[in-house]
Amino acid sequence: MSTTFDDLSLELAINRLQRAIEDWAISKDIWFECGFKTYAEHVDGEPSEIPVVFVLYFSSTFENATYGTELWDLVQSHGFHFENADGSTLHFYPEDGPRCEAYANYFHWQWVCSLLQPDFGDVYEELYGHFARRPDDLHRLDWREFEILLARIFQTQGFVTELGPGRGDGGVDIRLLQRDPIGDILTLVQAKKYAPKNRIGLEAVAALSGVAGVEKAQRSIFVTTSTYQPVAKRFAARTSGALELYTSSDITEWCRTARDGIIQDKSTLVSTASVERQLREIGQKAHPRVVHAHSGYNITTNEFALILKETKHAALLMALPDLTISDDGYGQRGTEIPILDGRALPLLKQDTVWRARRSTDDSGRARYWDGRHLYHAWDGKPAYFDRCD
Repeated sequence: MSTTFDDLSLELAINRLQRAIEDWAISKDIWFECGFKTYAEHVDGEPSEIPVVFVLYFSSTFENATYGTELWDLVQSHGFHFENADGSTLHFYPEDGPRCEAYANYFHWQWVCSLLQPDFGDVYEELYGHFARRPDDLHRLDWREFEILLARIFQTQGFVTELGPGRGDGGVDIRLLQRDPIGDILTLVQAKKYAPKNRIGLEAVAALSGVAGVEKAQRSIFVTTSTYQPVAKRFAARTSGALELYTSSDITEWCRTARDGIIQDKSTLVSTASVERQLREIGQKAHPRVVHAHSGYNITTNEFALILKETKHAALLMALPDLTISDDGYGQRGTEIPILDGRALPLLKQDTVWRARRSTDDSGRARYWDGRHLYHAWDGKPAYFDRCD
């Protein structure tokens, strides 16, 4: 007999374990400067293959307890295990089995939802691949997420899209503009995220047709996760193609086409000539497109990268080689800078071009997180490294 896990049962299991850990730590008088956060909050990145169900951050008071068996036995009794990630956080994982797979699906869904941003483009293919594989998950989206997903799909089809405000949009959720030699073509889109049993009737489709007439739009599209009443279909049929009706099966096919059209080798999205031009413009100096991150546990290493392209929420980064400026004679400690000339071009390849999520801090400074490193604009100064553990 197979066991199924819904979102609520998975969340409750996490909550029970967290309460048990906190109660245990309080009883030991070691619950100081400790707390829990989700993996997404901790790294703002894609979930790992074996899902981290939550992260516990702790102070030195708590740390000694992580080396004994008492905490380990407590966690295992709940069906989980943990590892010390970096000396200040513990990562908790489910034990292997059906529940582990359920958690993987649960956190992947959270990740997909986080990608529903209006300007995410060819950096991410998971967004479309998820719904191509799991069309029923369209019903898990809220109405605004559904509109954003459709806007992104239409962009992959070559349309210039204008996503409406979400409320008070006059019956038009998305406007599509298609450039044409004989004149631009305007298409109005109405999106309705309804339950399958809530079918779209005549009034809704006729209203969209009326708005299209007022705005002199050449086409209009109604898209729903539900179906249409026969009277609505008959009305659309009489418009000679000016009004088209689509359902979840069409969205699934659009997602499949979008996914297949996105190149997974991100290095091919930018030409060598473009990278050469960027490097010439930058020279060997600080520039907003050259970013830097520190990394290492008990050591200090540097990661340098070039921003190949970016939007408000996403970016493509290319690794940059580094040049040692000074060292201790053994190559273990010293300073280094990124190489910003033709020697960087061999790194324009699949393994060293990757995606990152772009955001800004409180001061408005851009930062880029790829799930492992947090990059900021390089300040132009040699960066210290220490490879002695």
